[in-house]
Amino acid sequence: MTTIQGDIAPPRPVSKLRAWFTGFGQPPRLMGLDIARALAVLGMMGAHLLTTPELSLLDPSTWGALVHGRSAILFAVLAGVSISLMTGRTRLPETAELPAIRLTLVVRGAAIFAIGLVLELLGTPIAVILTFYGALYIVAAAFVRWRGSHLLIAAGVLAVAGPPLLALLQALTFHSNGPGAGLVLFGTYPLTVWLALLLAGMAIGRAGLERTRDRVRLLVIGVLLAMVGYGLGTLGAAARPDAESSYADEGSSVSGGSSGGSASLSESDAGSGSLLGVSPDQIDFTGTLCDDYGDAYISCYPLDAGVQDEEAQTQTSGWESYFVELAAQDPLGSALFALFAVEPHSGGTAEIIGSGGFAVAVIALCLLLSAPLRWVLLPFAALGSMPLSAYSAHVLSYALIAGPGVFLDSFDVWVSSAVVLLVASTLWSILRGRGPLEALLARLSAAVSPAAVSPRSR
Repeated sequence: MTTIQGDIAPPRPVSKLRAWFTGFGQPPRLMGLDIARALAVLGMMGAHLLTTPELSLLDPSTWGALVHGRSAILFAVLAGVSISLMTGRTRLPETAELPAIRLTLVVRGAAIFAIGLVLELLGTPIAVILTFYGALYIVAAAFVRWRGSHLLIAAGVLAVAGPPLLALLQALTFHSNGPGAGLVLFGTYPLTVWLALLLAGMAIGRAGLERTRDRVRLLVIGVLLAMVGYGLGTLGAAARPDAESSYADEGSSVSGGSSGGSASLSESDAGSGSLLGVSPDQIDFTGTLCDDYGDAYISCYPLDAGVQDEEAQTQTSGWESYFVELAAQDPLGSALFALFAVEPHSGGTAEIIGSGGFAVAVIALCLLLSAPLRWVLLPFAALGSMPLSAYSAHVLSYALIAGPGVFLDSFDVWVSSAVVLLVASTLWSILRGRGPLEALLARLSAAVSPAAVSPRSR
C-alpha cells in the first residue's frame, strides 16, 4: 500500500490472542514457575477429590498417590521462590527498601489469610492451606535480607531438628493444643516445620534460575534430597514393621487403633455415610468405656483400665503423677518416630527432606521444559499465573457441588474441574491478564507501598 509523502501509515492491528501467545511468560517472568504452581494447584485438587492406594514406585497404578502431601509442599516451596523474586531476585534488598518490602509482605499475607478464613467458612472438609500460606508471607518478612547460604542452613536445621523437637514437646505437654499452638506447632501445616520449605524456596529464588546449567543443578539436588528423605523413611519403616500408622491428607483425616484402643471417623467420612475399618456391630464393646466427644471421634478403652486410672490418681499426685503419665507417652520414641516419618502430612524429617526434594525436582523440570514445550504448556502456565484465584475457585466449586461437610471422592469431578480451570484461566489471562484475586493483592500492595514490589517479579 502506498502513502502520500508526509502521511503515517496506520499500525497493523495485533490481536490480543496473538500477543498473548507470543508474549505470555516471556522473560523476565519465569514461565516454568507458573507451570509448577499449576501442578501444585491441580495436585491439591486431586488430594481433595481422590482416594488412592498407598504409593509404591514399582506399581504405576498407585502413582496417583503422589498428589497427597507433596502438592502442598510444592506450593510452600514455590511461595519462598516467589518471595525472593518479588524482593530483588538475586539482589538482596537495600536497607532503605526493607520497611516498604516488609509492609507489602505483611499486607499480602494478611489478605491471603483472610481469603483462607472465608474459604474455611464454606464448611468443606478441605484443610484450606491459605491461612497457613498467608502466615508464611508474614513470617518471611523477617528473612528477606538473608543470604542464600544462611537461608539453606536455617532450612536444614529446621527440617532435621524441628519434627523430633515438636514430637518431644507434644509428649511433654500431653498433646495439649489450642488455636495458636495448632497454627505454629501441631496443626496440619505446623509453621515451625514448614518454614524450612519456605526458606529453601527463598534460597532457590536467590540463586538465580535463568541459566540451563543452574536448572540442571537444581534438578540433581532435588533428586538427591528425595532419595535421602525417602531412604530415611524406608529405614524407619523397616525398623517398625508392626507399628500403627496414621494418615492425614488435605481434606480428611483417619487414625486407627487396635481393639480396646481408639477409633476415629473424620467429618468427611461422617458426611458421606461410610465407615473406614469395621462396622460397629463387628466390635465387642463388652467391658469397655467409651467417650463421645461430639466431633465424630469416639475413644474406647477397657473399663477396668479406667478404674485402675482412678485408683492410680488417688495414690499419686502432682509431679509424681506427671512423670508416670509422661513415661506412658514415650517422648523419646515419639521423637525418633518423627525423625523417620515420611507419610504425607506426618510432618516428619524424612517427609520434609524427601517431599521437599521432590518439589525442588519438579520445579527444575518445569523450568527446563518450559521452553521446548512452551505451546503445549501455555494453559498450565496461565493457571499457574493465578494460583490464588484458581485454588479459591476450586474450594468454592467443591462447596457448591458437594454441600457443607460432605466428602467428595470422584475422579470425574477432578478431571472436569481441572479442564474448566485450565480453560477459564487461559481465557482470563488472554482477556484480562492477572487473575482477579492476584489483581486485588496487587492493588492492596500498591496502596500501602507503591514501590515495594518490583514489576519484574514472579
